[in-house]
Amino acid sequence: MGALDDLKILDFTTLLPGPYATLMLADMGAQVLKITSRTRKDLVEDWPPQIEGTKTTATWAWLNRNKETMWLNLKEPKAVEAVEKLVQEYDIVVEQFRPGVMDRLHLGYEDLKKINPKLIYCSLTGYGQTGPLAHRAGHDINYLARSGIASASGRKSSGPALYNFQIGDVASGAMNLAVSLLSAVHYRDRTGQGQAVDVSMTDGLIPFNSMDGACYLAGAAQPEREAQTLNGGTFYDFYETKDGRYMSVGSLEPKFFKRLCETMGHPEWDRQNVKAGLKTEFLKKTQAEWIEIFRDADACVEPVLDLREASQDEQTNARGMWPNVPIPETGKTIRQMGCPIRLSKCPPAYRHAGYPAGTQTEKILRSLGYTEAEIEKMI
Repeated sequence: MGALDDLKILDFTTLLPGPYATLMLADMGAQVLKITSRTRKDLVEDWPPQIEGTKTTATWAWLNRNKETMWLNLKEPKAVEAVEKLVQEYDIVVEQFRPGVMDRLHLGYEDLKKINPKLIYCSLTGYGQTGPLAHRAGHDINYLARSGIASASGRKSSGPALYNFQIGDVASGAMNLAVSLLSAVHYRDRTGQGQAVDVSMTDGLIPFNSMDGACYLAGAAQPEREAQTLNGGTFYDFYETKDGRYMSVGSLEPKFFKRLCETMGHPEWDRQNVKAGLKTEFLKKTQAEWIEIFRDADACVEPVLDLREASQDEQTNARGMWPNVPIPETGKTIRQMGCPIRLSKCPPAYRHAGYPAGTQTEKILRSLGYTEAEIEKMI
C-alpha cells in the first residue's frame, strides 16, 4: 500500500518542475494521468538518448515513471468535455501554463470546480499567478537572477556561476508544489473543501537567500561574491588536487576544523589564515590520495564526484537511490534516479518506467464512452 494510493491527479505539466513533482507523488502511490499534445511535444520526449528497443527517451522514462499518459488537443471541445469527465474522478489538477491559458480553454479552476467542488487545482509558474511579471516567460536561470541569489554566487573574477542543475525548477518549483498539494489535500480531508494552489518558482527561491537574507533584512550589509561564510569568503570552499580533481571542505564547527588541520598535518593553522595553506596542501596530492587520508577523519571533507562516480557511490546505493525500473512491455529494466522520500510503513515503489507518450489514450477515452472517430478528432 502506497502512502498516496487514494490520490488521483491529472498532470498537464511539461519539461522538469511539474513532472518531477508528480513523479515523487506517483512513486508514493498516487495515480497520475499525464496529458500532453500529440503534435506539440514536450521537449523531454525528444531529449536524447532514446532507450534502445523503445519509443521513449531516458528522460521521459524517468520523469513519467509510475504514470499513465494520454494525448488530448485541448482546443477541441470534445477534449475539454473529456477533461470535465475525468475531473469527476481525478480530483487534483496540476498545470504549468502561463496564467490565463487554462481559463481560455475553459479548463481553469473556476470552470472545473463547478463540476467538482472538492477539486484541488495547482498552478506552477515562474512568477506566480499575480504581480507585474505574472505573464512573463522565464527559465531557471532567470528566476535565480531575480531572486538575489545569483548576485553573490561564483567568483569575483568571473561573475555569477551556473550549476548544472535547475535549482528553481526542482528545489523550489517541484518541492513546493508537492508540499502545497499535500497541504491542500490535508485541508480537504478536514473540511471537505478544495482550493486553488499558486506556486511560483521565484517565490520559492527567496528563502534560499537563507542566513544572508535574514541578516540583510535585519540591517547587515548585503552579500557579495566571495565575501560570505558559504560562498568562498572563508575556507568553506572547493580545492583543486594534484590531478586536477577537487575536494570540498565544509569544516565550519570548531571540532571539525581542528580535525581538518590535524589531518592535513598543520595543527597550528587558524581559521583566519588557513585558506592559502589549504590551496597549497591540496595541490600536493591526488584526489584519490586525499580520499584515503580523510576516509576515517570526521572533518566534513569529501571528494567532488562526477556523475559516474556518484552513481557508483556506496552510500547512495545503500540507500536505494539508483533503482532498476521495469521498462513496460519489454521484459527489461533501466537504471534511474530514485525517490528521496523515506517512509518506514510505505516506501516508494518503482512499478514501471514511463510509457511512450499517449499510450493509454484510447483505453481511457473509450472508458469515457467516446467512439473511435471522436477519439481521433480529440487527439
